[in-house]
Amino acid sequence: MRTGIATVPLDYGRCPYWLFERMRKLARGITMAIVEEFGPEEFLKRISDPVWFQSLGCVLGFDWNSSGLTTTTLGALKSGIWGMENELGIFICGGKGKTSKKTPEQIQDWGEFLGLSLSQIDSLIYASKMSAKVDSSALQDGFQIYHHNLIFSKSGRWTVVQQGMNTVFQKARRYHWLSDNIINPPAISGYNFIEEPHSGIISQIKVKPLNLTAKESDENRKISTLLVKEEPKTFLNNLALIERKNKGQMTFMELNNIEFYHHHVLRETFNLKRLEKVVFLAHEQNPQNFEQLLFLKGIGPRTIRALSLVSELIYGAKPSYEDPARYSFAHGGKDHVPYSVDLPIYSQTIEILEKGIKRAKIENKEKNSAIKRLRNLSSNKLDA
Repeated sequence: MRTGIATVPLDYGRCPYWLFERMRKLARGITMAIVEEFGPEEFLKRISDPVWFQSLGCVLGFDWNSSGLTTTTLGALKSGIWGMENELGIFICGGKGKTSKKTPEQIQDWGEFLGLSLSQIDSLIYASKMSAKVDSSALQDGFQIYHHNLIFSKSGRWTVVQQGMNTVFQKARRYHWLSDNIINPPAISGYNFIEEPHSGIISQIKVKPLNLTAKESDENRKISTLLVKEEPKTFLNNLALIERKNKGQMTFMELNNIEFYHHHVLRETFNLKRLEKVVFLAHEQNPQNFEQLLFLKGIGPRTIRALSLVSELIYGAKPSYEDPARYSFAHGGKDHVPYSVDLPIYSQTIEILEKGIKRAKIENKEKNSAIKRLRNLSSNKLDA
């Protein structure tokens, strides 16, 4: 998994109109240059790279260390190619806040316009919904998703960029997905959205999340699914036992017939009546794997957390608590960390961005400023 890290403090307010207009025109020029040179699929691949995306936002004129870079850059891209989507072969759905909830509707509209088959449209809608659910329920890192974009090409390939906020830390975290990276197809979509599916996660702070997307969480995921599929009453009884032992405090719980004798139980309370209703409804749906379970209506973070807790404490299937956000670089570093700079790719990136800037319909002064930002940014990467 390729990941990145940057400072993304949570910002409020709106981008000034004059700045957004400049970003929109530059975004259009850069997008046209990439598509003309390499095709729409290459554009999706670049957007799915968290550090390349961050660099794009900086070149467009936004602050490097701002959560608004994500929302404004994607807004500028969507607005910039408006009316040119069919020509470019790129279709941007969703956005910030309430607009994010319209992503499936916008996918449907574009799919019908393009004459895509029902299965192709359903697959794209599934990708949108499933990626959002994974980053809110399977990866519980304390960041609430508030921005979601799915970008797809006529071939059906796609990328998702979404961002979550943590109001306690006043930070944001951005999640990147690319359809090319998702393998081992399940029954529904032809993809596997569960095991390490991200092309990148970018965040300033590291936390200790419940990370059911990790390979190390495989047994926990399997048992969680079986608890719903085959033994919902046993699950609910075990959860009630854990709560009685816990009594709302941090304590040690004695366990029998598993590889350890006691386990540190964190303070956690569940609405057992609500969970019973949700779990039995899910049981009736007969999910065949964790992905199908997660996709079911009503299965949210709390239900997943309860299933994971029982799987760990009663059955000894410990999930991962490792944060998948890591340091990385777009093109390597001069000290060969994490790998040597690939100069041809690095030069190509700069060349394409410069082409986009030059063909953008903006004043020469603004073009020169954008090129200057690009060169400053590229110098900093080589010197970092």
